[in-house]
Amino acid sequence: MNEEQDASSLNDLAWDLVHQLLSQLDELRIELVEASSPGIVLDFGVETAGSLAAGLALAEVCTAGFTEFSIVPGLLAGCGWPMLSAQTDHVVEACLLSQYAGWKLKTNNYFAMASGPMRASAGCEPLFEKLEYREAGYGVVGVLESNGIPDTEVVKHVARTCGVTPEHVALLVAPTASMAGNLQVVARCIETAMHKLFELNFDVMRVESACGWAPISPVAADDLTAIGRTNDAILYGGRVTLWVNGDDESIRKLGPKVPSGASSMSGQPFLNMFEAAGRDFYKMDPHLFSPAEIVFHNVETGRVHHFGSINEEILKRSFEF
Repeated sequence: MNEEQDASSLNDLAWDLVHQLLSQLDELRIELVEASSPGIVLDFGVETAGSLAAGLALAEVCTAGFTEFSIVPGLLAGCGWPMLSAQTDHVVEACLLSQYAGWKLKTNNYFAMASGPMRASAGCEPLFEKLEYREAGYGVVGVLESNGIPDTEVVKHVARTCGVTPEHVALLVAPTASMAGNLQVVARCIETAMHKLFELNFDVMRVESACGWAPISPVAADDLTAIGRTNDAILYGGRVTLWVNGDDESIRKLGPKVPSGASSMSGQPFLNMFEAAGRDFYKMDPHLFSPAEIVFHNVETGRVHHFGSINEEILKRSFEF
């Protein structure tokens, strides 16, 4: 990829989507935070109800509009269950350069797991150096997983890091224990597969298209339970199909390492593992974070490779049904 992108890039696409949302606040049950701080702060569930539509919109912005999301019917342990479906033909851009929550955003009084295309302007992560991608644009857009509204200090910190003025920062925030926040985490099914491949040194540019599904976890009463449920939805219920080019041998060799079940930590509810890591995502086995099942379709050879399987028993325990 190009090391420096010009204006029509991820943040610009997401910036346009954010401004479309400003005309749908009541419809989506979200709010523009009125404050003295510059920039745009949209509340998707901290002090608002949010909605399923808001969750889909949040996920779309988080991938800079490069992924289509929808809620489709499915089954979980014989019970009718809503599934989140995602598909994209711009997999690296949508997932690794935008959606991945790789920025541990922290100020004196605020913490959030940050994702979205603003990461491509911040360039704080080794991922951007390896993929040779950075961008500078008019405005930056980020999604924050947090139960607090970002204040002026947060907006200015993002602006400084991304090289824009505070007026050109847009932050969309939702706690995990909210309707929209819950959904946007489950929406990361493809992203987890792509990041796992990246960590395994697979050439992610070989991936041409992707689709994925995961059960929508019940909205939890607190963020800790919500973190467990949303991650379990992907780790034990996520299914991803990737359309790739290139040889089959590398897929056969790498494939068994890709599903979450390949991690030595796998096999217990996420909360158990999270507590053991001191409630710090970044201290957990990075190879855990991937879908339960992955299928590769090789568009050059016509071969199909399948690895992993879902675990409905852990999902039933996690979802409490």
